[in-house]
Formats: sequence, C-alpha cells, structure tokens
Amino acid sequence: MSGTGRPRRRLAAGALAAACLALGPGVAAGQPAAAAESCAGGVESDFNGDGLRDMVIADPQATVEGMAAAGQVHVVLGGGKGTVQVHQSMPNVSDGAEPGDQFGFSLAVYDANLDGCSDLAVGIPYEDVGEVPDAGLVHLIYGSPLGIGQGTPDRGFRQGAALAETAEPEDRVGYAVAATRSATGVPYLVVGAPGEDVSGKTDSGLVSAVYGTDFRAVSFDQDSPGVWEEREAYDEFGSAIVASGGYFVVGVPGESVDTDQSAGVVMAFRTSINTDGIPAPSFGMGQLRAAGSEKSAETGDRYGTSMAFVPYRPSTASSPSEYLLAVGVPGEDLADVMDAGAVQTYQISATGGVTHLGWIDQNTADVEGEAEPGDFFGQTLAAANTDPAAVGTAATMRLAVGVPGEESTEEHVDKGGVQIFPFLGAPGASDAWLEPGAGIPSPPASRQLAGVSLGATRTDLFVGMPYGPAEGHAVHAFPWNATTGQAPTRTWQPGWDGIPAGDGAFGAVVR
Repeated sequence: MSGTGRPRRRLAAGALAAACLALGPGVAAGQPAAAAESCAGGVESDFNGDGLRDMVIADPQATVEGMAAAGQVHVVLGGGKGTVQVHQSMPNVSDGAEPGDQFGFSLAVYDANLDGCSDLAVGIPYEDVGEVPDAGLVHLIYGSPLGIGQGTPDRGFRQGAALAETAEPEDRVGYAVAATRSATGVPYLVVGAPGEDVSGKTDSGLVSAVYGTDFRAVSFDQDSPGVWEEREAYDEFGSAIVASGGYFVVGVPGESVDTDQSAGVVMAFRTSINTDGIPAPSFGMGQLRAAGSEKSAETGDRYGTSMAFVPYRPSTASSPSEYLLAVGVPGEDLADVMDAGAVQTYQISATGGVTHLGWIDQNTADVEGEAEPGDFFGQTLAAANTDPAAVGTAATMRLAVGVPGEESTEEHVDKGGVQIFPFLGAPGASDAWLEPGAGIPSPPASRQLAGVSLGATRTDLFVGMPYGPAEGHAVHAFPWNATTGQAPTRTWQPGWDGIPAGDGAFGAVVR
C-alpha cells in the first residue's frame, strides 16, 4: 500500500462540512438531587446508581460562559429526575472551558472503577494542551450516588502524561473513544488520535488502550508488532472505534489500498495484552463486495469511516458468542453515481474468523430509495441486538444507516435521512426510511444532515438533529421495528423537560 503524495483530507467531506459550524449559544446548569445512597450496578448508563438508565446528549458547539464551541454534555437522568449539564467550567471538572475545545465531540460510557455507577469518557480533540493547539484530551468523569461529577475527581488522559507520545499540534486525541469490559471483567477504554504524526508520517494516527481500575495505558499504531498493514501518512488510524466484549475494531479510512488513495481499511484487536505489550491483533481487512471476489477498493471510498458492532447468538450457541460488524463506505461510487455510499456487513466468530454477510446500498433489491450523488450513505451507523438471550434473527438484529447527504428535492439540499435494516438476511425485506417531515418531526430544510448523529440501546434508536434551523435541534427515539415515516416515541429538545434553552449543535452525539 502506498500513501505518498496524498493531499491532506479531513474527516468531514463535501456537504458534511456544514456539521462543523457553530449554530447558536449554549447554557450551563446545576446538579439535581442525588438519587441513590449507593450504586445499584447492573444497568448500562446509570450515572447516579439508582438502577435506571440515563442518557447522554452532547453539544460540542455549545457556548459556555461566553466561550464559543467550548462544548457541553447533557446527562438526562432516568425516571424524570432531571438533567445535568457537564462542561469544563464545572468545579469538579478540570481544565477550564476554552473557545473551540468541542467538549463532547465523542463519548463512551462504562464503569471505569467498578463501583456500580457508570462513568463518562468525553473526547475533546480540539483541546489545547499547554501551548499545543488541538492536541486533544479525554476526560473521565465519574458517576456516583451524589451525581455525575460530584464524587471522585475526574481524570484526564493526554499525551505526555497518562498516554504515550508527546502532545503535538492537531493530534486530536479523543476524536474517537469506545469502551467495553474484557472477557475477564477488566474495564477498557480505547482512544483514537487520528491526527498523530508518527515518525514524520503526517496524520498516520495512533490508538491508546487504557485498562484496569489503575488505568494502565499502552499506545500502538500500524507499525506495532503484528498489526496489519503499515504506517503511512494520512491513514488516520483511530478515526473511528467500536468495542464490545473482548474485541474492539479501529477504522482507518485514509488507508490506501494499492494505488487507491483513501480507500480505507478496518483492524480488530482483542482486549487482552499480548507479549508485545499491546492489545492482541485479531484481523484486518479492506473492501470486498463478496467473499472471494476481486478487490473493489477505490480511491476516496473511506471504508471504515463508521462502524457498528454488536454481540450475536448463532443457532449453534447457547449465548451470544459471536458478533455482527457493519462498516460504512460513505465515499463509495456506484457506477457513475459519485459518493452515493454503501455498507458492508460481516459475522465475526468467537475465534476472530470473518464471514462476509452482505453489501447494502440504496440500489440494492427492494431497498427503499435510490442512490444519488453525494448521499454519503453509511457516514454513520448504529446497531442493536434487541433480544440478546435469543438466537439472532432479522427481527432482533437491527442496523441503522445515516444518509446525511440525501435530498428528495432541490429545495432541501442535504436534508438527510436514516434507513433501518435487518442486520441479517435480505436488507430490503424490512427496511424503513425516516426523514425530516416523515418520521423525524422537524420540517424539511436544507443542510439538516439528518442521519449524521445516531445512537442505540437495545430498545431504541436515537436520531440526533443538531443542524439546520435551530427550532428543529433535537434527539428523537424510535423503536427498532419502526416503519417508514413512523413518529418517534420520545423527543428531547433544548427548552423542554429541564434541558436549558439554546444550543450550538444539540444531539451531535448521543449515548
């Protein structure tokens, strides 16, 4: 593979550049009363330990104390117990808010100290570290019975301290974060720094794993022992990360395949640390349309820009022992349709074996819609196993695909939309389409980029609407079996239900 002579290409492309704009003011607020005397444990995303699931809505473009795009995060407590605003000007969060930090650009939730309360890892890739611009930082903010950020002081992960390497301009530590627990129960956080220059290779990228309650850390890249492929300029290793159980998968959308620049690849690792002192590499792959076919990687495909990764129980097992992986290819050209986009799906065995399941685009048989230039189908992905104990089926294994460049008329350029598919079987058998004005309540408008923000739980698909007219900024929850144009079951919006009015990009990230 060759990466020489490639122009610098940032991670947002074409119409998606609008998603980088600040669109309004943000607000800070206080902490609701404590909900529990101790952490109940056993519930995903339970920051105050009351046994109810909480949700997190990021607004990385929020203005905080007059500082534009400093960013903040809204934690919506389960059971109607209020909303908490978390930002860097809070007394219990270190490193003060600064213009352009974009606190909340990425999020991961896990129990880092194993106390039963969930903790929140917040990526701040545009944080200046000392005098180093956009070096990036990840804050770990602890949950507790007193509330998030009210117990143990937060912990920061930055280069030159908790993480390896030295902070340099535009490293963008925290551009992507993901968390899981290893097969032996060890808390595990994975941090991407796609702007890291390693050995003079511009934007080759670096990934760090922070594991255990004592926060041991190791950093690695594509030239680390046993890692597939090799370090090249503009690979952007660590641009996207997903994790589940004992695996995590790293997207490398800038990787060249032979002479095809920015074709993209993905690489999987186990959470166990091997004898080389890094997470054990499991597999790596580029783009194949079908198992055994010739390569179909093309310049600008950006395979690995997005991924979704969920546990799966095959019919031969008594519990979820395998995984389903989806990989977004938003730059895929379909014949003469530029940047129409596509998604590849795979089954990952317990031993790391990879089986190609399918190829999805908007020209696939019986799939609603039609591939058009600049749709960027697959720019974002979310998935869920709605019944983890049961053998996985098309009805229980669900996949959502963001199509932020979709437009139904010339009047509403880049209105966007979201398409829901079965993760198994024929994608057109039960797909559904949601867009502004048809399912998504916001009236259609240009540059809404619906589908640019997706989140998932076992029961709900979350669709963030951070862009377009300010009155439409919201997060909407849909059931995974939603039909085309179905209304959401719940909506969160600035100025509603204890969420302060005013925002910059409310719902840019949802967990």
